[in-house]
Amino acid sequence: MKKVALSLSLAVVSCLPLAAQTPAPKPPTTLKGVLLEQLRTTHNAQDWFASGNTAMHGLTAEQAKWTDGKGNHSVGQLTYHLVFWNKRSLLKFKGEKPDKFSGNNDETFNDFTPEQWADLVKQFDQGMTEWEKAVEAADDATIAKNASLIAHIGTHNAYHIGQIVFVRKEQGSWDPSKGVK
Repeated sequence: MKKVALSLSLAVVSCLPLAAQTPAPKPPTTLKGVLLEQLRTTHNAQDWFASGNTAMHGLTAEQAKWTDGKGNHSVGQLTYHLVFWNKRSLLKFKGEKPDKFSGNNDETFNDFTPEQWADLVKQFDQGMTEWEKAVEAADDATIAKNASLIAHIGTHNAYHIGQIVFVRKEQGSWDPSKGVK
């Protein structure tokens, strides 16, 4: 019994230097860092949930148009909605004037043609890349002034990406190895 305990103790102690050599990733320590992390995890960085790029990846235009027939949005409509609000909010962040908008949010869940699907996914990716670059380039005063807007973009994206994954699960087109079982 003592030999087993001694062997186990030696095995644990011998692993300690290995564990000490691999430091855990440090969380962001600035407001800008936190907001960038939120944007990136809803764009293309895997974290606690599937990113937007992962959620949309590999979906055909036909699958993107699919609905459950109960009045819920398709993946494509959700993607269109995200592209709309990400672009509009980025213009505000940059101090530019967005296009006129009626205020009817239902209009932001537009349908699309099969030929537009690949471009819509590309627009989401490009829009998120533009957001990240704009936040990276902004000074601390601009970040502080717009922190709520940036945080809401991340939260809004995470919410609708969750819906996209759910729709894909209902449809049977979601690969659970992508991070959401």
